[in-house]
Amino acid sequence: ELEQDLLMNYELIHDKKGLSEGLAGGGIYQWRVDGEEHLFNPKTIHLLQKSTRLNDYSLFKEYSEAIDDQEEKNITLRSLFSFVKTSSIPIEEVEPASAIMKRFATGAMSFGSISEEAHTLIAKAMNFIGGKSNSGEGGEDSARFVIGNDGLLARSAIKQVASGRFGVTTDYLINADELQIKMAQGAKPGEGGQLPGLKVGENIARIRNSTPGVTLISPPPHHDIYSIEDLAQLIFDLKNVNSSAEVNVKLVSEAGVGTIAAGVAKANADNILISGHDGGTGASPLSSVQHAGVPWEIGLAEAHQTLMRNGLRNRIKLQTDGQIKTAKDLAIATILGAEEWGVATAVLVVQGCVMMRKCHLNTCPVGIATQNPALRKLFTGEVEHIVSFFKFLAEGLRELMAELGVKTINELVGRTDLLHFDKAKASDRVGSLDLSPLLENPWATDDLLQCKTTNQRDRLKDVLDHELISLTQPTFKHGERVRFGQAINNENRSTGAMLSGVFTKAYGPNGLPDGTVTVDFNGTAGQSFGAFLSHGITLNLEGEANDYVAKGLSGGKIVIYPSPLSTYRAAENILIGNVALYGATRGRLYVNGQAGERFAVRNSGAQAVVEGIGDHGCEYMTGGRVVILGETGHNFAAGMSGGVAYVFARDFEFAKRCNMELVQLEHPA
Repeated sequence: ELEQDLLMNYELIHDKKGLSEGLAGGGIYQWRVDGEEHLFNPKTIHLLQKSTRLNDYSLFKEYSEAIDDQEEKNITLRSLFSFVKTSSIPIEEVEPASAIMKRFATGAMSFGSISEEAHTLIAKAMNFIGGKSNSGEGGEDSARFVIGNDGLLARSAIKQVASGRFGVTTDYLINADELQIKMAQGAKPGEGGQLPGLKVGENIARIRNSTPGVTLISPPPHHDIYSIEDLAQLIFDLKNVNSSAEVNVKLVSEAGVGTIAAGVAKANADNILISGHDGGTGASPLSSVQHAGVPWEIGLAEAHQTLMRNGLRNRIKLQTDGQIKTAKDLAIATILGAEEWGVATAVLVVQGCVMMRKCHLNTCPVGIATQNPALRKLFTGEVEHIVSFFKFLAEGLRELMAELGVKTINELVGRTDLLHFDKAKASDRVGSLDLSPLLENPWATDDLLQCKTTNQRDRLKDVLDHELISLTQPTFKHGERVRFGQAINNENRSTGAMLSGVFTKAYGPNGLPDGTVTVDFNGTAGQSFGAFLSHGITLNLEGEANDYVAKGLSGGKIVIYPSPLSTYRAAENILIGNVALYGATRGRLYVNGQAGERFAVRNSGAQAVVEGIGDHGCEYMTGGRVVILGETGHNFAAGMSGGVAYVFARDFEFAKRCNMELVQLEHPA
């Protein structure tokens, strides 16, 4: 079939008539009258916007029918499914829309990819209905963490992280109900985040700790997560700094995602998001949003079945997203295994988006995917419009549940016996496609809940920070300066993170004066020593430390040095592991010895002194100052767009090890 398409186009362009008429408009990315079919087209966009602005449910049902009617189109895999009719129940017996709406989340659209007006409006609407908006990886202004003059809270309940993401500070992390680790996204699996420089204004640069006008690239996950154990460590870090928040891991829908999901569940996450292939917002380059990932229907079914098969499904939530537009989409997603749903593009359309597909160019004509002040004035979205949209979705889902004889969302999860793969509905383009494996769920008729029914095991009760917090009580109660000694070993992970979370809750992001709390450690620190350390806390370590020292450093001070009794030369030995200062925003790190690879990746404000580092130092750095009194590895400063690095290159040719794409070398006078 693909070959026939190519041959037809080849013959057309070589035909004299074809040369005069030209090829068809295409329309793969933008809607064209004679191009590819799009579910969001002038008709459906008009119906969705009008129905939500008028709060007209009957008009919304017209929109839903226009989306769901994919006969002979088969734009989505779910169009090939039909519901199996069973004995219905009165809709009054179905759980209320208010409960269902709490399961909605909005996609990770960062402040920067969309305007401040659009970003804050989404957060206000989701907080109003009890759902969760997602900050995206662009940080969030702390002014939004309190209720505004309009009586609405503009704080995003979900804060997206992966330690090196922009604007990840201790204050940012503690102001969240859910912390989402972005391992991958459907639009561009394997890539980091990217925001074009023309969208980076002064306010965005301030929140992201970067430079106005400079393109922002956050590192792909492999820069700090090499294995499921590394992911488990980041989950542990986040649960330490904000023990009241759930941790969500975002995975892309791809073949084999079920195995990854099982590992994530074992790594103690609370929620897994399976993100479909057709997402993407104002930060995705055009080259990233085609031919990436697979539909969420496939990845979701695989993840749910794998978790069930391994006895893990009851301890973790499953969520999916990727162009979810109607109640039918929600019902199919739930039957395939999701108990929560993410909606992004449709919310933007409700706000006024007309799908011009110019998000990455900063020229959005309705003030949504732009930072241009003149265009932002054209924004017309209202909280009530988004509330109406989610209310309509919930009511539509209730109607479907009543027809299927199901009372609650929990009872609908995994009920693949209520879904039928209708090959007769398939168009010629579908060929020999067989979706029946997506419905192979032997637990469907077992009268067993296939959703989260128990909490993950708590691994925080034995952390060293409980003792540190206890010894710091004179500070919390009376504001006194305290200093004490403490032994440490490599079983003590994320030391300082829980203390920092409590400290920041008590004293805010600026903390207390430098050195208010000083802890003198002795021994070998485990991973993530001093992660997210707050201003006012100093950690001295006589000994050595593992990977992720000062991850996300948020103003604190860390000093690491060998024992005076040691016989080796400190400057010639590695004292800390890989990926130190990853995503640090401010603070200081002094290491009387060498560090491993990826030192200060995505550092945006911290200062550091170290006596030699491995490969990929200062990668993606946007701010701060790093002094290296010794050799560096290769690929130094790759993607570095800000900050200053001082390298004492006496005995090696530094220029050959430096990536010169974005930096320039200067020699002291």
